[in-house]
Amino acid sequence: MTVLAAGMIGISILHFVTGAGQAPSLTANDPRFVLYAVLVAAMGYYAWAGFTRSRNPEPQLVIDHDGIAVGFGRNRRFAWNEILWVRLRRLGFRPQLQIGLVPETFMRTDLRLSMWNLDDGLRPIRGAPAAVAVRDNGLDARASAMLDAVRSFRPNLVKS
Repeated sequence: MTVLAAGMIGISILHFVTGAGQAPSLTANDPRFVLYAVLVAAMGYYAWAGFTRSRNPEPQLVIDHDGIAVGFGRNRRFAWNEILWVRLRRLGFRPQLQIGLVPETFMRTDLRLSMWNLDDGLRPIRGAPAAVAVRDNGLDARASAMLDAVRSFRPNLVKS
């Protein structure tokens, strides 16, 4: 992700330096300048996020006999008695492990879920106020393997 984002920034700069296209004027009145500035900021963020994530070797989701621990910068552990249900769902091509929590636990942990869902492994689930979805992409285990791990510790929590 870091290499791709940095490469996209470099290609756009190279495009204008070589004269292949008319460069935007450096004012906020030029909509092309505003567009490129926003794109550079977004690609810079993704480059930074990719670099910092590559430096963190710890697993983002751990399922063991004590419960489920989520990383993603939150570093929270949910004991099995705080989890109501777990299921596997697909959002487009991306499988997600959805975890329903006891409402008091969900409020107490303050997971800081983003309403924009910009490149975050944890996201809220629409229509389920005390539940969180863990996206499969970029993790060291597939969502189906995570569901199997939950099934091995607490099969009664798995919901279809």
